[in-house]
Amino acid sequence: MLVTQLQQALGDDAVSVDPGVRRTASTDWAHMSPVLAAKLPAGLADVVAFPADAAQLARTVALASAAGVPVTPRGKGTGNYGQAIPLRDGLVVDLTRARRVLDVGAGSITAEAGTSFVTLEAAARRSGQELATFPSTVGSTLGGFLSGGAGGTGSIENGWLWSGFVTALDVVPCTGSAELVHLAGPDTAPLLHAYGTTGVIATATVRLRPRRDWTALFASFGTDREAVDAGLALMSALDPQPRLVSVDEPGIVAALPADPGMPLGRTSLRAIVDAGVLTTARQVVAAAGGVVEEVRPGGPALLTSLSFNHATHRVQRTRPGLAHLQVGGPALVERADEVRALLPGALVHLDGLGGADGPEFVGLLLTRYSGADALYAAMDALRRLGVHVSDPHTWELTEPLDDVRRVAARFDPAGLLNPGKLPAAVRA
Repeated sequence: MLVTQLQQALGDDAVSVDPGVRRTASTDWAHMSPVLAAKLPAGLADVVAFPADAAQLARTVALASAAGVPVTPRGKGTGNYGQAIPLRDGLVVDLTRARRVLDVGAGSITAEAGTSFVTLEAAARRSGQELATFPSTVGSTLGGFLSGGAGGTGSIENGWLWSGFVTALDVVPCTGSAELVHLAGPDTAPLLHAYGTTGVIATATVRLRPRRDWTALFASFGTDREAVDAGLALMSALDPQPRLVSVDEPGIVAALPADPGMPLGRTSLRAIVDAGVLTTARQVVAAAGGVVEEVRPGGPALLTSLSFNHATHRVQRTRPGLAHLQVGGPALVERADEVRALLPGALVHLDGLGGADGPEFVGLLLTRYSGADALYAAMDALRRLGVHVSDPHTWELTEPLDDVRRVAARFDPAGLLNPGKLPAAVRA
């Protein structure tokens, strides 16, 4: 019955029960984790809907709510934690047809949830502005990134996506109503990185910054410590701050695309810097003992594609027996020798991040996978060293979740939005 109702509301070409379409709409990049690949329940959508705008999206969710059918929102399916996998089957709502830029103003851009970051950045730059932050997968959708991502290019200056990046959202609740709910400022926070469990994002307004003349700087170093020191100095000394700083040890460089800017056998530092501060950037690299291999005006897109979890994807293609840990905090670099002693043979990728206490690195540890128990024991040991560890091997949201549960109770009282992703509160 729901299929018929959706066809009447959206049109036959916007609703599919084709097995191939359903399978494609029920997967994402969770297979990057050997734990998730082995344990994640293999949900399969019963039907896939493709609303073309916010009104159609609201009608779609209202029909599913009235029918008691689970709803899993989906962008491009580039999430790494099973965010888009429908664990209770039901309806997958593919948002990629709702992709209009609605407004570009001074300091902000408003667009539908299915708009890609390539489209958003192009629209912003035509107005003399640029996105404050965007993910390493630039083809990702706005709603998908806000619902499942965290940071990316631009995070050195602008922080995580919940650090003021989002100024307003129009949200579809799962209450049977086809009305959008408008949220602004801090009220948007429980929708961010909540996997759609607190409402389906229909449109979003996010921050823009003045457009800059970015260029790619490739440098290499004889040691990891020199590269880390140079990266921290670049983030502290340059004004404006770099849009991205990434560091890879030689073992990861060997798995990246061959490039004269990243010589084999040396630690690679790559930065997206404003062309006006190149002289200072060169001086910082030289002072830390490094060599500027190349300055490439057309290179920022490449550097974005080599950042954050893209490093995991590229290394696993040549060394599939590795699992990744998401790590951060000063201890990651200050106690690097102890970290390496704890995980012999692990490979380290780092990306810069700005924070209240100044710039720091977050990163990935790629270590041999010998089972989930050993991986979680390594996480606990790293935490005892003072390293911050986020678990990339679970499909459930992690704490703090009080505000997420509060908003989910309001916008999804029947628990139909992406069920299985929001764990129940533990009772004392």
